[in-house]
Amino acid sequence: MVGLQWGDEGKGKIVDLLTSRYDCIVRYNGGANAGHTVQVGTERYALHLIPSGILSPGKINIVGNGVVVDPEKLLDEVDGLRKRGVAVGSNLRISDRAHVVMPYHKEQDAALEELLERKSGKLGAGQIGTTRRGIGPAYSDKVRRSTALRMGDLLDHALLLRKLETICGLRMAELEALGANVTPLVPRELADRFAAAGEKLRPHITDTVYLVHDEIKAGRSVLFEGANACLLDIDHGTFPYVTSSNCSTLGIPAGSGVPGRMIGKVYGIMKAYSTRVGGGPFVTELLDETGERIRKRGREYGTTTGRPRRCGWLDLVAVKYSVMVCGADAIACTLLDVLSGFDELKICVGYRRADGTVTDRFIPDAERMHGFTPVYETLPGWQRELTDCTDRDDLPREAQSYLAFVEKFVGIPVELVSVGPERTQTFESNARFASMA
Repeated sequence: MVGLQWGDEGKGKIVDLLTSRYDCIVRYNGGANAGHTVQVGTERYALHLIPSGILSPGKINIVGNGVVVDPEKLLDEVDGLRKRGVAVGSNLRISDRAHVVMPYHKEQDAALEELLERKSGKLGAGQIGTTRRGIGPAYSDKVRRSTALRMGDLLDHALLLRKLETICGLRMAELEALGANVTPLVPRELADRFAAAGEKLRPHITDTVYLVHDEIKAGRSVLFEGANACLLDIDHGTFPYVTSSNCSTLGIPAGSGVPGRMIGKVYGIMKAYSTRVGGGPFVTELLDETGERIRKRGREYGTTTGRPRRCGWLDLVAVKYSVMVCGADAIACTLLDVLSGFDELKICVGYRRADGTVTDRFIPDAERMHGFTPVYETLPGWQRELTDCTDRDDLPREAQSYLAFVEKFVGIPVELVSVGPERTQTFESNARFASMA
């Protein structure tokens, strides 16, 4: 399961829906900067590091080596679930190779964003728009190697202390160079604090690469759960306004240890309109009453940060690009119900450059997309609410036409449709894709 836009497409809900068909659910990228919201009946769960399968009994939930883990946030998440009656025990496994997000990563994240703002000379400008959860600096340390910590290190106090004695001096110099006013880092205090967190997590920490392969060899099925989304992929998104990991399906092999040839069907999750958070190009963004209307109806506020999301019409140029990069076989369309009540709906099918020429190709570079404006197709809207629909045939004719337009443009079928937040408000589409050719 992978997001085809800029995140927040409702991946958690779709993973939760499909979990009954799989034995293992694997998270392969990202950190606590991502959030999946799942509603079960009247209960609403916000998950940040733990795979959505934790809400279904009898499933193994694996946090793979490609994830960066904030141990204290993870423990808070575990405690919160247990208090609500969700079992968290041997059903949660964490890679000993997953890298650790430390407090100084968050300080560095915030300091760099503030430096970029100061350099731009304009409030809010120049920033990447990170969640300031320390994700980027943690991934940077992973690449630097000598300043990195992995979950397995938390289980060896002496090793952890030795590494922190090297790291803390370097990190203080970097923070001071960024202009951050932080309390001096004390290696022993950090070692004691995070070794204690490691002890609490010890029953969950293991070699998840062997674990996943053992499960596959035993004939059990695996569902890979992506965080963030393709257009935020460090290599294939709107650079530099991206996250710090490969959050397309291309990140699965590196982030889990499972070769790409072993991956079967790929579901791409697409919101019926577009949103993104943080900075970066957003060709179909609506800075008007329509955008605000979509935001309110869709409750478009971040699961992790609570900040309002930028909203706009559906950008199929971007979606088609993500389908290509991710090798998506089918689409799960979420939040279709949010579009009820509009007289007409617009869908972006091309970009007009500043020189007047038009392209139907997505450009994964923020500078090169500067000045692009959308080329729209206009479709009739519908007035009826969709929350009681249980089949594609139940949808208004205009909503069915909207989905058919998506299928024809993108080239793959819409196989799942979500018309509300609850588990029961998602149905498998009676796809007409084959008959449209």
